[in-house]
Amino acid sequence: MAEVEILNPTSLRITATLEDAVTMIKDASDHLEEFASDIITICDKMPEFDYTYFCFYAYDTARLFERMLGMDPKQYLSFSMNAPDAFFYTLYGGMKGLYSLATNYLLQKEALVTRT
Repeated sequence: MAEVEILNPTSLRITATLEDAVTMIKDASDHLEEFASDIITICDKMPEFDYTYFCFYAYDTARLFERMLGMDPKQYLSFSMNAPDAFFYTLYGGMKGLYSLATNYLLQKEALVTRT
Protein backbone atom coordinates (compact mmCIF):
# COMPACT_ATOMS: atom_id res chain seq x y z
CA MET A 1 0.00 0.00 0.00
CA ALA A 2 1.19 3.50 -0.78
CA GLU A 3 2.88 5.37 2.02
CA VAL A 4 0.95 8.39 3.25
CA GLU A 5 2.92 10.82 5.41
CA ILE A 6 1.11 13.62 7.21
CA LEU A 7 3.47 16.59 6.96
CA ASN A 8 1.29 18.98 8.95
CA PRO A 9 -2.44 19.42 9.66
CA THR A 10 -3.05 20.57 6.07
CA SER A 11 -0.50 18.67 3.92
CA LEU A 12 0.30 15.10 2.90
CA ARG A 13 3.10 13.41 1.02
CA ILE A 14 2.10 10.25 -0.83
CA THR A 15 4.68 7.78 -2.07
CA ALA A 16 3.42 5.14 -4.48
CA THR A 17 5.20 2.21 -6.09
CA LEU A 18 4.73 0.01 -9.11
CA GLU A 19 2.87 -2.45 -6.88
CA ASP A 20 0.35 0.28 -6.05
CA ALA A 21 -0.42 0.67 -9.75
CA VAL A 22 -0.95 -3.09 -9.98
CA THR A 23 -3.34 -2.85 -7.00
CA MET A 24 -5.31 -0.12 -8.77
CA ILE A 25 -5.52 -2.20 -11.95
CA LYS A 26 -6.69 -5.27 -10.04
CA ASP A 27 -9.33 -3.24 -8.19
CA ALA A 28 -10.54 -1.73 -11.46
CA SER A 29 -10.72 -5.17 -13.05
CA ASP A 30 -12.46 -6.75 -10.07
CA HIS A 31 -15.02 -3.92 -9.89
CA LEU A 32 -15.41 -3.04 -13.56
CA GLU A 33 -19.00 -1.89 -13.13
CA GLU A 34 -17.88 0.64 -10.51
CA PHE A 35 -14.79 1.93 -12.31
CA ALA A 36 -15.65 1.64 -16.04
CA SER A 37 -15.90 5.38 -16.61
CA ASP A 38 -12.70 5.99 -14.61
CA ILE A 39 -10.83 3.44 -16.75
CA ILE A 40 -11.95 5.15 -19.95
CA THR A 41 -11.12 8.63 -18.68
CA ILE A 42 -7.65 7.62 -17.46
CA CYS A 43 -6.91 6.04 -20.86
CA ASP A 44 -8.22 9.02 -22.77
CA LYS A 45 -6.51 11.72 -20.69
CA MET A 46 -3.21 10.22 -19.54
CA PRO A 47 -1.45 10.71 -22.90
CA GLU A 48 -1.83 14.48 -22.36
CA PHE A 49 0.45 14.04 -19.33
CA ASP A 50 3.08 12.10 -21.31
CA TYR A 51 2.17 9.00 -19.26
CA THR A 52 4.41 10.12 -16.38
CA TYR A 53 1.90 11.83 -14.10
CA PHE A 54 -1.83 12.24 -13.84
CA CYS A 55 -4.27 14.48 -12.01
CA PHE A 56 -6.95 12.10 -10.72
CA TYR A 57 -9.00 14.95 -9.27
CA ALA A 58 -9.08 17.05 -12.44
CA TYR A 59 -11.11 14.35 -14.20
CA ASP A 60 -13.12 12.96 -11.30
CA THR A 61 -11.23 9.65 -11.36
CA ALA A 62 -9.98 9.72 -7.77
CA ARG A 63 -12.11 6.90 -6.31
CA LEU A 64 -9.68 4.25 -7.50
CA PHE A 65 -6.72 6.33 -6.28
CA GLU A 66 -8.34 6.84 -2.86
CA ARG A 67 -9.15 3.14 -2.61
CA MET A 68 -5.47 2.32 -3.19
CA LEU A 69 -4.48 4.84 -0.50
CA GLY A 70 -7.05 3.64 1.99
CA MET A 71 -7.94 7.27 2.79
CA ASP A 72 -9.26 10.49 1.27
CA PRO A 73 -6.50 13.06 0.66
CA LYS A 74 -9.17 15.72 0.02
CA GLN A 75 -9.40 16.01 3.80
CA TYR A 76 -6.17 18.02 3.49
CA LEU A 77 -5.58 21.29 1.67
CA SER A 78 -2.67 19.92 -0.36
CA PHE A 79 -0.73 16.80 -1.10
CA SER A 80 2.23 15.82 -3.20
CA MET A 81 2.66 12.45 -4.84
CA ASN A 82 5.98 10.82 -5.43
CA ALA A 83 5.88 7.83 -7.75
CA PRO A 84 8.31 6.39 -10.28
CA ASP A 85 7.50 6.63 -13.96
CA ALA A 86 6.89 2.86 -13.82
CA PHE A 87 3.83 3.52 -11.62
CA PHE A 88 2.22 5.68 -14.30
CA TYR A 89 3.30 3.52 -17.26
CA THR A 90 1.92 0.44 -15.53
CA LEU A 91 -1.29 2.18 -14.54
CA TYR A 92 -1.86 3.35 -18.12
CA GLY A 93 -1.03 -0.06 -19.59
CA GLY A 94 -3.39 -1.81 -17.20
CA MET A 95 -6.21 0.64 -17.80
CA LYS A 96 -5.65 0.37 -21.56
CA GLY A 97 -5.95 -3.41 -21.21
CA LEU A 98 -9.34 -2.91 -19.50
CA TYR A 99 -10.49 -0.18 -21.89
CA SER A 100 -12.53 -2.33 -24.28
CA LEU A 101 -14.19 -4.21 -21.40
CA ALA A 102 -15.11 -0.90 -19.76
CA THR A 103 -16.41 0.54 -23.02
CA ASN A 104 -18.50 -2.56 -23.74
CA TYR A 105 -19.88 -2.56 -20.20
CA LEU A 106 -21.01 1.07 -20.48
CA LEU A 107 -22.51 0.49 -23.94
CA GLN A 108 -24.48 -2.50 -22.66
CA LYS A 109 -25.61 -0.55 -19.62
CA GLU A 110 -26.77 2.32 -21.85
CA ALA A 111 -28.60 -0.10 -24.17
CA LEU A 112 -30.47 -1.57 -21.20
CA VAL A 113 -31.47 1.87 -19.99
CA THR A 114 -32.61 2.85 -23.50
CA ARG A 115 -34.81 -0.27 -23.77
CA THR A 116 -36.68 0.42 -20.58
